Parts: sequence; C-alpha cells; structure tokens
Amino acid sequence: MEDEIINKVATSKLEVFDLEDHYPKGIRSQVDISQWLLEGFLLKEKEFREHLKNHDWTQYQNQFVAINCSTDAIVPAWASILVAIQLAPFATKIVDGNIDDLNAALYEELLAKVDFSAYVNKSIIIKGCSQKPVPTRAYVLAAQYLQPYARSIMYGEACSAVPLYKAKK
Repeated sequence: MEDEIINKVATSKLEVFDLEDHYPKGIRSQVDISQWLLEGFLLKEKEFREHLKNHDWTQYQNQFVAINCSTDAIVPAWASILVAIQLAPFATKIVDGNIDDLNAALYEELLAKVDFSAYVNKSIIIKGCSQKPVPTRAYVLAAQYLQPYARSIMYGEACSAVPLYKAKK
C-alpha cells in the first residue's frame, strides 16, 4: 500500500494574517518641494509662497499625499507645514516623508482599529509575500498587536515560515 501524500499546510490550524487584506485603497502621491526651491536647494520665501499660491492643489483630491524634498536642501520646517496647509482641503491624508512613510502611517491608523481578539491562543503566520507595497513598519506593528493574543507568531508562508514568537506556558 502506497503512503498517501497529505498536505499538512492545508490541514494545519494556522491563521494567516495578511497585511494586504488591510491595504488602504486610494491613490498615493508625493509632493516634492524641491521643485519650488531655487536650483532645487535654496528656499526664497517670497518665491516659494508664490509657487504654492499658483499650484493646482485640486489634483490631490481624495489622495494620500507624502511631502518631501528630494534634494539635500536644508528646508525649514514651516515649508512642509505650509505645503500641508495647502493640501489639507483636498488630500485625505498628508504625511511628511516619502511614500513608504505614507504607507506606514496609513497602516498605523488601520491596525490600531483592528480587533485582534479573534487571534486569542492561535498560531499565526504574518504573510510575508505581497503584491502591494507593505512597509516593514506595518509588519512590526502587526506583530506587536498580535503578540498579546497569539500562542505563536511566524513570518512568511506556511511552507517556509520563520518562527518569531511563542507564548510561555
């Protein structure tokens, strides 16, 4: 009699926590303030304010927006704040930083609202492969939220998970 091949992954009691399931839908944009600096490096307040006044902010309607400076310019904090004030009537979310920082901030908000009690005493795999840009900070946050509830936490895929945490008995 031949031994039957059993898919242990399919029959396991592992719970998959997939951050892609929580991925915030919406357009992400980046506003690079270096475009309004003299030669990309020097902020001249009067000209800077004039550029902001003439910019079409409506293009960011209902978008998630990151404000950054792509050059090594030393930009005063008020410059980013002023850009954020211009964006506020249109953008859904505004952060200072790059798109990865924006995604991390979105996940911070979302994960804070998730009911993790469904994972009490369960073995959990935080799914590692994703088609969407899930920042490392989101994985770190997910593990922190899951740890008080989980029996164990792993990262990756069921067939090749890396153990991260096991509750003390």
